[in-house]
Amino acid sequence: MPDSLNEMLRQDMDCEGLLECFHGFRELDKEIFRILMMSGESLTVDEIAEQVDRERSTAYRAVQRLLQVGFIQKEQINYDQGGYYHVYHPTNPDKIADDMQQMLNEWYAKMGQLIQQFRDKYDQPPEQLETARY
Repeated sequence: MPDSLNEMLRQDMDCEGLLECFHGFRELDKEIFRILMMSGESLTVDEIAEQVDRERSTAYRAVQRLLQVGFIQKEQINYDQGGYYHVYHPTNPDKIADDMQQMLNEWYAKMGQLIQQFRDKYDQPPEQLETARY
């Protein structure tokens, strides 16, 4: 990952890189998301773990990260005789894109405020800058 925004902007980035940038996704997170998108049906954690060739607990942690940021949805399936299990399916990609756009807009507004604070702080005569807190 680049050390600065300037370096990031100079890099080529793909849509999976965007997921890493916005949400800190790991390779496993991205792989599970792709599997759920391509599956066309809801999957259990056991089915996901089998497809990514990982332990159930490892797949479960990745599923929880995806669930937490809203990239997948959990559904409870009830057995007729009692009991239940959960299946997971991807969130609509338009909803995910809208959420990322909103996050970007909020980040942009915050950066704008910080830039204005920078202007206000350093747009002073040199003698006042010495007492400015860095």
